[in-house]
Amino acid sequence: MTENPRAPRITATSRRNMLFGTAAAGAALFAAGCTSNESNDGKEDEAGSANVADDKPGKKVTIGFAGPQADHGWLNAITTQAKNRAKKYKDVTLESTEGSNDNAQQIGQVETLINKKVDVLVILPADGKALTQVGLKAMRAGIPVVNLDRIFDSQQAYRCWIGGDNYGMGLNAGHYIGEQLKDKKNAKVVELAGIDNLELTRQRSKGFDDALKNYPNIKKVARQSAEFTVESGQAKMAQLLRAQTKFDALWNHDDDQGVGAERAIKQAGRDEFLMVGGAGSKRVMEAIKKDDGVIKATVLYPPTMAASAIDLARALGQGKGVSGMAEFEIPASLTLYSAVVTKENVDEYLPIGFT
Repeated sequence: MTENPRAPRITATSRRNMLFGTAAAGAALFAAGCTSNESNDGKEDEAGSANVADDKPGKKVTIGFAGPQADHGWLNAITTQAKNRAKKYKDVTLESTEGSNDNAQQIGQVETLINKKVDVLVILPADGKALTQVGLKAMRAGIPVVNLDRIFDSQQAYRCWIGGDNYGMGLNAGHYIGEQLKDKKNAKVVELAGIDNLELTRQRSKGFDDALKNYPNIKKVARQSAEFTVESGQAKMAQLLRAQTKFDALWNHDDDQGVGAERAIKQAGRDEFLMVGGAGSKRVMEAIKKDDGVIKATVLYPPTMAASAIDLARALGQGKGVSGMAEFEIPASLTLYSAVVTKENVDEYLPIGFT
């Protein structure tokens, strides 16, 4: 799944407040600025378009894209989002690698893109720490790097980081569950986490626990860590169900492993609790809309960040900014908001649900 150990958090209250929008929000570049720093005598033209990237063809930009193997629904959506956004621009050529979970192989793929002298690199590293040196190599070669989600160990290895908010994901899941159970005495919740040796899992659990502190009537009675796979989700959920004969809510960190969790729930014939998913798969959103099972919500970790990364890379390559900010340069770090998708707002988010 995704890893983001250091990302700063924002406190936006809705999807419309996110720094970067989604594919459903339109194809325009979003809230980040990058200009050539030319003042034009301190004035802009009527539309301020001289230094602002837009949909109109401009300077041709070759963007290199390197990510992990698309062996997970979310990662597959990342690759799809990047490719589809690049196709939107007539002035963008995307050089995409096959994707690999092998660090040495991914390093080699990035080095090939560096040798091709692409204008900008977008990198979602399989392991941020392991790929830091190749990020540094690109930056030293004069190729700006947009670091996507899993962060490098050094800020010198990237020009801009953009990714999701793991702590906020857990926090919002906890607050949603808390509000549903706030009037229930001695409410019990369980947690089906991801891979425990990943910082992202620890951040999600911490956010969840911190949120529950606001609801003294709720106690987390059990936690199991799975591996972001269907098989592990089913096995670990079955263990939770055997150990806990009755509880009121379940938070599952990942919608892909949630497929297995739902199988275990159905096999056990349990339905006394509500379930909140994580990441925002289309399958889960459709279940939320249908509203005939335990799934009531999912907390987003938007793969649309990859489309926004292409927007950023294009702006960097053209030396232009993006409308909506006063700053001359794009921010060093951009954190997407982890919105909670429920029956009330699911139609808004369905277009960005991943398969």
